[in-house]
Amino acid sequence: MKIIPPYAKKKPKKLVVHNDQRVDDYYWLNEREDEEVLAYLGAEKAYYEELTADTKDFEKNLFEEMKSRIKEDDSSVPYKHNGYWYVSRYETGKEYPIYSRRKGTMDAPEEILFNGNEMAEGHEYFSIGGIAISPDNKLAAFGVDTVSRRQYTIRIKNLETGKIYDDKMADTTGGAVWSADNKTLFYVKNDSVTLRSDKIKKHKLGTGDSFDEVVFHEKDATFGTYVYKTKSKKYIIIGSYSTLTSEYRILESENPDGEFKMFSKRKRGLEYSISHFDDSFYVLTNKDGAINFKLMKVGEDNTASEYWREFIPHREDVLLEDIDIFKEYYVVSERANGLNQIKINRWDATESFYLPFESETYTANVGRNPDFDTDILRYAYNSMTTPSSVIDFNMRTKTKEVKKEQEVLGGNFKKENYSSERIWATAADGVKIPISIVHHKDTVINADTPVLQYAYGSYGATIDPYFSSVRLSLLDRGFVYALTHVRGGQYLGRKWYEDGKLLKKKNTFTDFVDCSKFLIKKKYTSAAHLYAMGGSAGGLLMGAVVNMAPELYNGVIAAVPFVDVVTTMLDDSIPLTTGEYDEWGDPNNKVYYEYMKSYSPYDNVKPQKYPNMLVTSGLHDSQVQYFEPAKWVAKLRELKTDTNLLLFDINMDAGHGGASGRFEALKEVAKEYAFLLNLEEKID
Repeated sequence: MKIIPPYAKKKPKKLVVHNDQRVDDYYWLNEREDEEVLAYLGAEKAYYEELTADTKDFEKNLFEEMKSRIKEDDSSVPYKHNGYWYVSRYETGKEYPIYSRRKGTMDAPEEILFNGNEMAEGHEYFSIGGIAISPDNKLAAFGVDTVSRRQYTIRIKNLETGKIYDDKMADTTGGAVWSADNKTLFYVKNDSVTLRSDKIKKHKLGTGDSFDEVVFHEKDATFGTYVYKTKSKKYIIIGSYSTLTSEYRILESENPDGEFKMFSKRKRGLEYSISHFDDSFYVLTNKDGAINFKLMKVGEDNTASEYWREFIPHREDVLLEDIDIFKEYYVVSERANGLNQIKINRWDATESFYLPFESETYTANVGRNPDFDTDILRYAYNSMTTPSSVIDFNMRTKTKEVKKEQEVLGGNFKKENYSSERIWATAADGVKIPISIVHHKDTVINADTPVLQYAYGSYGATIDPYFSSVRLSLLDRGFVYALTHVRGGQYLGRKWYEDGKLLKKKNTFTDFVDCSKFLIKKKYTSAAHLYAMGGSAGGLLMGAVVNMAPELYNGVIAAVPFVDVVTTMLDDSIPLTTGEYDEWGDPNNKVYYEYMKSYSPYDNVKPQKYPNMLVTSGLHDSQVQYFEPAKWVAKLRELKTDTNLLLFDINMDAGHGGASGRFEALKEVAKEYAFLLNLEEKID
């Protein structure tokens, strides 16, 4: 018996901008509380469950397989902060972390700060975030989200008595910063509709939030704001940011009731970040056309940009990503030819050297280093074939200690059984696009080899080649995983990002397609065995690709995809929209409107064959509203001319990140892998 897919009613809505009329037949699906909308979403969910009923056992087996590789009673590497060693750990069979600390040494009695498993009871979704310990170590501010819209309520716990105070700050990012007096908190307030982080408020311990003072209001709708404390502990910093512009205000932590002082006024296109050391600030910035950023220095008294002086010059071939400051050293994180580099320098200029890394498919980054007066640099390293390690490097003696290497349980994993490489495809405009590849060494590479091609490609976010124990479930079944470093990310420097945004956004899509063609041409796979996957803005990439070149893929997974670009970017009531103008453009400007419309996946669905597709979403998603993929699926159902699978799996309890539990999230991955492996099995 043939199972009939659900079809949404067409209720045409005319949308007119710049004298251009679009007709949106499924606009009505944006009414989250409407019974008809919920009924349609329920029908899609039921259809998904019915069509995947025969793979449920396989999904369960995949889940158990993935779970079996993960150490259940695992813990983080302890880090020292203000006289205490802090650890997060998991207990066998439990979904959420337990946060604890020990005073002075790791042999001291354990103090449980928060038990996420107990706190999550009774909630379908639970997330704890932004734990901030007061300078005297007696209080902890923490945020809790039980809806998955990234709206946290901050509470305060007395760590000596265990009492949670009545203080309650709602609609926040979850994080808070203590001043030196141990009773004043600064936190970020979100707009309840748009979710934009627009206010910094000051809270006094023991008072109601109605008394909280707004110390900064970011009124520009294209900016967000945040607050943090410098590693030196001397300053509380308020930051304002958009995609292209930064601004900071500073206040000494000892003076929480003082006025924040402007660091350097915003200038469109000027990005900078600040770190404090001794009597100076160090400014990482793109000032004076430093597209790959440079490091500048300025005294505490006159901090405006005209007083900044060069400390590390700009380099055309090296992206300067970050700086970490210690008493005797400063550590620079760089990227050259796509590869992470960590450079250690003494303040007295007597020594400077790079940590050695050998692979071309690795990720290395500086870890959590809250201690200022130490010779130890903590960093993390992994590659596509090597599990993640946390390493303590002694900058004085140049010796290292591996504090922890990720355990892959089950007894079957050996890193030497896997092979990785970096290859380069040529885009239509002649640009070389890097692809990081990993597979089991026994996998025969030819036109019949299944390949999962993944990319993100937006916001300058770089997806580095990383190890995944979960991914082994694909590799061990003969799949090749190809991480495509398309333009729009920042893998090859800032220009790589600039060439994949705004009016150059289509480079992201054509790069992905050209990489697919390259993999097929070089006999890594064929169209019958090539699969594509991306999420969020990477879901937009998937939507564009299936409109442009559907014939290249047997299956596509679009996770929480941003696909209704024009309508969303025209609606400034939708969370995050106004802050996105520097990434996608403002469609109130006709030039950007027309360009967006030319690639927006929803607007460009047409009568043609599409690959087998799995689309996922969450009803409470704060980043990409559920109705974008819902509308897209409805339009695809209406217009596609094939009989291939089109599945829409909507989680009615979760948001952008999916399920909240440690292992619950694996069930969603198991669904995705079952979809791919089932398609591949049908070919065979």
